[in-house]
Amino acid sequence: MGLRIEICLLFISTQFLVATAQTNTQYFAALEALKDAWTNIPPNWGGPDPCGSSWVGIQCNNSRITSIILPSMGLFGQLTGDIAQLSALQIVDLSYNSGLTGSLPPSIGNLTKLTTLALEGCGFYGPIPGTIGYLQQLRFLYLSSNSFTGSIPSSIGNLSNLFWLDLSVNNLSGTIPVSSGTTPGLDMLVNTKHFHFGNNQLSGAIPARLFNSSMTLIHVLFESNQLNGTIPSTLALVLSLEVVRLDRNSLTGSVPSNFSNLVYVNVLYLSNNQLTGPLPNLSSMNDLYNVDLSNNTFDTSLFPSWFSNLLSLTTIYLSTSRKNRCGLQRALSKIFSVMENTRLNGSLPGAIFNLPQLQAVSLSNNQLNGILDVGTSYGNQLKLVDLQNNSISDFIFTERVGASVEFILVGNPACSGTGGTNTYCAIPPSNSSYSFRSYSFPSKKCIPPKCSSNEVSSPNCRCAYPYTGTLFFKAPSFSDLGNSTIYTALGSSLLGCFQSNQLPVDSLYLSNPTENTDNYLLISLELFPYGQDRFNRTGISGIAFVLSNQTFNPPSTYGPFSFKADPYNYFAGNNLSNRGVITGVAVGGSVVLLLALLAGFYAFRQKRRAERADRVNNPFASWNPNTTSGGVPLLQEARCFSYDELKKYTNNFAEANRIGSGGYGKVYRGTLSNGQLVAIKRAKQGSLQGGLEFKMEIELLSRIHHKNVVGLMGFCFERAEQMLVYEYIANGTLHESLSGKTGINLDWMRRLRIALGVARGLQYLHELANPPIIHRDIKSSNILLDERLNAKVSDFGLSKPMGDAEKSHISTQVKGTMGYMDPEYYMTQQLTEKSDVYSFGVVLLELVTARQPIEKGKYIVREVRQRMIRDQVLYSLDEILDPVILAPPPKGLEQFVDLAMRFVEEEGARRPGMGAVVKEIENVMLIAGLNPNDDSSSTSATHEGDGKGYNHPYTDDSLFVYSGTFPLASN
Repeated sequence: MGLRIEICLLFISTQFLVATAQTNTQYFAALEALKDAWTNIPPNWGGPDPCGSSWVGIQCNNSRITSIILPSMGLFGQLTGDIAQLSALQIVDLSYNSGLTGSLPPSIGNLTKLTTLALEGCGFYGPIPGTIGYLQQLRFLYLSSNSFTGSIPSSIGNLSNLFWLDLSVNNLSGTIPVSSGTTPGLDMLVNTKHFHFGNNQLSGAIPARLFNSSMTLIHVLFESNQLNGTIPSTLALVLSLEVVRLDRNSLTGSVPSNFSNLVYVNVLYLSNNQLTGPLPNLSSMNDLYNVDLSNNTFDTSLFPSWFSNLLSLTTIYLSTSRKNRCGLQRALSKIFSVMENTRLNGSLPGAIFNLPQLQAVSLSNNQLNGILDVGTSYGNQLKLVDLQNNSISDFIFTERVGASVEFILVGNPACSGTGGTNTYCAIPPSNSSYSFRSYSFPSKKCIPPKCSSNEVSSPNCRCAYPYTGTLFFKAPSFSDLGNSTIYTALGSSLLGCFQSNQLPVDSLYLSNPTENTDNYLLISLELFPYGQDRFNRTGISGIAFVLSNQTFNPPSTYGPFSFKADPYNYFAGNNLSNRGVITGVAVGGSVVLLLALLAGFYAFRQKRRAERADRVNNPFASWNPNTTSGGVPLLQEARCFSYDELKKYTNNFAEANRIGSGGYGKVYRGTLSNGQLVAIKRAKQGSLQGGLEFKMEIELLSRIHHKNVVGLMGFCFERAEQMLVYEYIANGTLHESLSGKTGINLDWMRRLRIALGVARGLQYLHELANPPIIHRDIKSSNILLDERLNAKVSDFGLSKPMGDAEKSHISTQVKGTMGYMDPEYYMTQQLTEKSDVYSFGVVLLELVTARQPIEKGKYIVREVRQRMIRDQVLYSLDEILDPVILAPPPKGLEQFVDLAMRFVEEEGARRPGMGAVVKEIENVMLIAGLNPNDDSSSTSATHEGDGKGYNHPYTDDSLFVYSGTFPLASN
């Protein structure tokens, strides 16, 4: 009888709550289902009425949920098919939640009222469902920076209202879909302004049908794909174009002559392809800011006379290599980069220097000849003229009061004699100090206070927890990264945008301007809260929405942009609505009692549910912060495997599955339930040896994702076990291949590609990882080769992240591997990014000699340095070079050795940064006849040898690891 009364009372109270709720019951049930699929949801997502209780990120129209706006909320979980029940949705923005993974449910096509779908910077994978073509009202589709695979759905062509299409930075493959009969295609998107498809794996030719005169496109970005064939002349029919990026593909043929019709284009990138034919005449493009036709094979040409018609030019590039020298070669407002790796010849007219805005001229490594007569009529803005390695016989220049021009004539006949030109016959030292500058808005006019841990003093001198991230500008029209004036317009417009949208932003910093390998401009952004020391969830959601949905419109010179947000862990509290409590009091004491009973029952269920979810989604509930393994790691995209799962995947850790062993423990091959192979690195049972390294690898690898860095899939920390689960790398370590253990034939071309892969991986760690990471143990046994011999940097047990206070160096105990260690780091105990550059230089010497760094008491750096004889065949190094690469003598070997010796300079300041390293290796590859951006390589099945009888790459004591003192071999 009592039980029946209890059930009756609960039923009555439930009906009362439903009667007073404002949210449609179907919508409430769908949102509850999504809530159950996610963790780390906003705290106020516990009330009974999402619309009436103002759940963070939920907007309603009457009783129907119309918007879910939750960017940068730190959500984890999957986007389930329950979202399809929210049929009135118009906006879904879940951007910058890297913990949201899985595939997009096909049922998302039921949201026919959707106008904005923003999932930028999440962890979604799998194919983009074709049902997305049902979203007829969609105007903004942002799916960039995920891991989507498969082809671009042709059904997107049905989205006739689409304004912005961004699928960049994914793993999409296949051809570009165009319409054919009853099949839709992207050529039907005549109202779309933006095609952003860069950094994918798209292949095939760019269809001529893709473009037509009815289109209104302003941005066409296809950079860094695998497209081939010719550039379709139909592209020039889209007269509205402003930015065209087709660089870093495998395009062939000549540039269509009708490109001169694109008079509104201000950025044109066609570099790093295989284009031929005549140099295109672009003289009618008066709005050109940035043109890059470099690294193609155009016909030999005289210096173009139409340069003098482009009065807005600030920089001219026709050289074979670009140096990052304090930004002087990357100009203040507009760039004109024409050709690299060509044979431009003839004399250089002095009139070119009269252009009023000209700041830099780079024409190195061509065949320019005659007398260079600059005289005194050069422009007031001119700062740099780089004419290295040409055939200029004499030089006439008169210094003018108030002007400061730097000329570089190294490698010209004009430098062979004596006289005034000797001043210009040396390469000045580089200076990259601009990378660490910070610009505040508004400008600081106060004394910064001393802030507590993790707080930062804002430009208004208030201690607060900023919201941070990186702005990626994909086609900027300037590159003087050290000139503060270029940030004034950006900072002011950013601050104005936030304030005009009534967002709680008090001030901001812009800092660390850099350029990555895709020629994107990267700028760090810090935003500070207004009137308090931290943002609440509503504030972060609004700010992130402005950035993810392109509400912020940067100054035109910056071009298209994207934003990568950092996790925000300092949310201010959100107050729950009291509406339900007030209503309950008004009803009377009896109803209050019923509500209390229901609340207790509900809280008990929620607690049990939270505990279950915590056990599943918080894998570190049992992590002991009192041990030497430190506190709970901060993770992104790393799965927690149970001990029983890994036991099953390895057949009870069977000896037959053991593929390596070392001081750390043993390594097993495992097969996941989906058939994927993994490598499971298991620490010695019951031992805490390497506990800090274990934690370090999880924290670092879980948030770095690059094709040249080994991928961490997960880990296990239970039953006194420490196990790491990596992607399986088929072909072992570089050390094993060079020593002949694998039977793989590493010819010269393959070694060059390996060197470039390692360099790109290190550049990512130094420049794009957040925080930047110094590996500290780069060596051939920590470089893995996959089935296509792509190089992957591995083993982060000794790595050190660099915090904001450690921009120049980290003072730390010396650790590393004998023979690879930076002598400056050893002597000063100050670790810098240049320490990795030194180690990488040693690896390059291994690549050409196939010798260990220290062999029979001889140090490879010293051996090469002592044997190098300039102007001799192969620098007279044939005795110590690997015979495998000597038949025939490899092209570019001397340049490769030169690079390696620059990287192992004793003083870190004399070594280049990894960004410059990547470009230098790319240039060597071009000399050797390789396309640096062609990642094609034969699989291991075509390599010599069966690869048997060698240890798996995850064995970690193939060389001695130093953690104490030893006499460093002199070099």
